[in-house]
Amino acid sequence: MKVKTSITLSEDILKAIDQFSGQYKNRSDFLEVAARALIAQLSREARNAKDLEILNQHADELNQEAADVLTCTARGH
Repeated sequence: MKVKTSITLSEDILKAIDQFSGQYKNRSDFLEVAARALIAQLSREARNAKDLEILNQHADELNQEAADVLTCTARGH
């Protein structure tokens, strides 16, 4: 369901939208596609940050396991 809204944009942004929106139905379509792309990017960045936080919380344990594996491999076990 689409909802009609009103936004205020800088003149230079509106000119750029008009310049690049030719392949879209209209400005609204262009802005919706752009908003969805930004939302997807922000979602990926949030997931990546959460994953990094989890890895950092377990970094010492993971590093010790890796060191143990390398030690065993070096000894031929």
